[in-house]
Amino acid sequence: MSELRWDPLKLHWVIIATERGRRPRDFQVEREHNGMTACPFCYGNEDKTPPEIFAIRPSGMPNAANWRVRVIPNKYPALRVEGQAGSRGYGLYDVMNGIGAHEVIIETPDHNRSMADLAVNEICDVLRAYRARYLDLRKDFRLRYMVIFKNHGLRAGATLHHSHSQLIAVPLLPPVAATELKVARTYFGTKERCIFCDIIDFELREGQRVVREFPNYLTMTPFASSSPFELRLFPKQHSHDFALMNDAQLSELAMALKDMLLRVKSVLLDAPYNFILHTAPPPHHRPGKPGHWGSLEYDYHWHIELVPRLTQTAGFEWGTGFYINPTSPEDAAQFLREAEV
Repeated sequence: MSELRWDPLKLHWVIIATERGRRPRDFQVEREHNGMTACPFCYGNEDKTPPEIFAIRPSGMPNAANWRVRVIPNKYPALRVEGQAGSRGYGLYDVMNGIGAHEVIIETPDHNRSMADLAVNEICDVLRAYRARYLDLRKDFRLRYMVIFKNHGLRAGATLHHSHSQLIAVPLLPPVAATELKVARTYFGTKERCIFCDIIDFELREGQRVVREFPNYLTMTPFASSSPFELRLFPKQHSHDFALMNDAQLSELAMALKDMLLRVKSVLLDAPYNFILHTAPPPHHRPGKPGHWGSLEYDYHWHIELVPRLTQTAGFEWGTGFYINPTSPEDAAQFLREAEV
């Protein structure tokens, strides 16, 4: 029988349609190609992109070859750094100027390697670039939230095949982040414990949805997964801010992230996916709200979410806010646990 499950972090219901019982082979997604012949992210094409903001290279001049990871402004940004937010009313609506930042993290100079194919030290370089950009952008008091995300495959929104992720900084708190932060703060205010830590402790005891445990990280399928083979990667020790991770912690995270990506690639035949790094917003003081981020370091817990793009959002989902997942998180965890990586 199907089950309705409540996600206490996202505050939505999910229908686990177990009678459909879909297995990994039922989700084969045909690989798509965008037909681009000259890639601006490859070695030798540095002049085809905007000037780099940050790079990891052993030596050499900026905007030249010999880089391992390169960060550039998005050529067609959703938001621009210049200007002020300028919030204002427009009738019963609200309007803000489109200020922010939109950057591209080119993860490797090799056009044909996905992030799952990179060595652990190469993924660690990517994570170091993430950390550097977070630390730099949060100095800008106009920016209230930064999100790093990766679109893998055309169906997941990647318009270029070359492996890359993106960072977008916005001048307000997005609804998804606001919900998570409010849930975490309310839970801590009631129980004086972190809701994420309680979830991690419960899932480790339960075991059914654990995919892989490392000394300091846990990969698991959420109890109320809204999508087949959805995954979450948590630091096991409480930590609210990804940008505070040191190099040793990033190195182990790189191992855990590679393991997760390889399992998804193996089980789902390199299906398209999105992953999102959720971390604490910059703790800027807010006028009139002196205690706004007072409990942030105690109640929030950074994490990575990965959602394979195997199903379509259709009328029922749009009309109700419910999601239908045809593969139980317990079955998905078993398939992923047993994958050969």
